[in-house]
Amino acid sequence: MKQVQLVLVGGFLGAGKTTLLAQAATHLVAQGKRVGLITNDQATDLVDSGLLRQEGLQVGEVAGGCFCCRFNDLVAAADKLMTELKPDILMGEPVGSCTDLAATVIRPMQALHGDWFKVAPFTVLTDPGRLREALAEGGSASFPDNVLYIYRKQLEEADLIVVNKLDQITPAAAAELQQAVASKYPGTRVLAISAQTGTGVDQWLDAVLSGSNAGRRQIPVNYDTYADGEAVLGWLNAGVTLEAGLPTDWAAFVRGYLALLHADLKARSAEIAHLKLLLTTPSGSLVANLTSTAGTPSFRGDTGPLASNASLTVNARVHMSPDDLRAAVEAALAKAAASAQCRVNVLQIQSFRPGRPQPTHHMGGTTEAL
Repeated sequence: MKQVQLVLVGGFLGAGKTTLLAQAATHLVAQGKRVGLITNDQATDLVDSGLLRQEGLQVGEVAGGCFCCRFNDLVAAADKLMTELKPDILMGEPVGSCTDLAATVIRPMQALHGDWFKVAPFTVLTDPGRLREALAEGGSASFPDNVLYIYRKQLEEADLIVVNKLDQITPAAAAELQQAVASKYPGTRVLAISAQTGTGVDQWLDAVLSGSNAGRRQIPVNYDTYADGEAVLGWLNAGVTLEAGLPTDWAAFVRGYLALLHADLKARSAEIAHLKLLLTTPSGSLVANLTSTAGTPSFRGDTGPLASNASLTVNARVHMSPDDLRAAVEAALAKAAASAQCRVNVLQIQSFRPGRPQPTHHMGGTTEAL
């Protein structure tokens, strides 16, 4: 059996992993490669999966836990894509709050399924603002220390650290961050890219597809601190349909809804790790992203001509209780619906704190209180 290259891209919530996978897959498909993607989340109704499918890409999904805790589901998703697509390359993005992936995913994949997969060097993608917080001495103004602990462990186990969002920072700031990362993590290769514009993506692909020694770093992880860090954030996934009596500007609806929710979270001093919306109409779609409470949302896509109905998927990861997060999401949605004179039908909504990580396998590295 021909080995399929498996590329895993980790990194904290809001780093731009989905954007990078979409950009990289587009580059590879243009070169004649067959590419399958695997998304991952703690719950169903993933914006990432919907977005990638709308790009015309083949997508598998592992829901209900990270790759490490759903290892068998990851293998099953990969097997399904291999059967249906016969890919040259599989690319996956684990949940953004997960770490210790070298010991729980990469090395088990090499040991148990090495005849299927050639695992590429493990990439950890970073957002410049969050990276500065992780590199600074002391704590973070945005998140408690146990969240920062996860971010730093992600960087520590990386085979390749990538500074993303070059389109949002100056060349001098990018060079400074690369130098700081290289100094903090000597021996780890550092690259800088813009997943949004495609700058540096080909160089990154060359690095991972030609590299070896994946998962070579063995790091100590305290699973009590890790679990506490994941549980700090409230998580919410929701799917709704929107119905109006007249053709409606759904792009304006999304912008208004996000503005209401953003203002509410800011008033509560609730730090946003990632807020993602995917609105789909009969003839188009719009994606909205917000990766910090102090940040500015980005929008991508086109909803097409006015329509009387749409569907909306909401993924929110915020430093607040799940109940308060659900209340904020629902209140903003009700206000936006009243303003647009439309009806909201909730298909499903889940708000929760992630449970303690219980990896299926653990190979190498040291742990405390696993």
